[in-house]
Amino acid sequence: MRNAILAAALSLALAACARMHSAPASSAEPGPSLAWAALGERVYVDGPAVTPLEVLEGSRCPADVQCVWAGQVRIRAMIHLASDDLERELTSSKPVPVADGSLELVEVKPATHSRAAIAPGDYRFGFRLMGEYKCVFRSS
Repeated sequence: MRNAILAAALSLALAACARMHSAPASSAEPGPSLAWAALGERVYVDGPAVTPLEVLEGSRCPADVQCVWAGQVRIRAMIHLASDDLERELTSSKPVPVADGSLELVEVKPATHSRAAIAPGDYRFGFRLMGEYKCVFRSS
């Protein structure tokens, strides 16, 4: 009887561990809130400002399809710093260095669907700055 109880307890403990590690952490999990912008719209991201300029790639898996790869979004964006404006390519979930921190394109809306293209004006981009960036920024 004692062995059966130990075996059951061990099974439950191992199952709990398996569940804890089965879901990978998403870069969109709780943390600093996202700053959202449309194409051509400037948004402040905890310091620097970002203006998405163009969608270069939109290969995300449609919501109504099962995919092997989640896909990605690549955009051309202007990053406005106190000292300079930098044009950069940003890829979803791949942070780029900005001063003492990094800027990440965390989320893109709307979701894609297999039967409908997304109009450029419908895109919304969610950005997050990780780390610190301490500067005074120009307003224009």
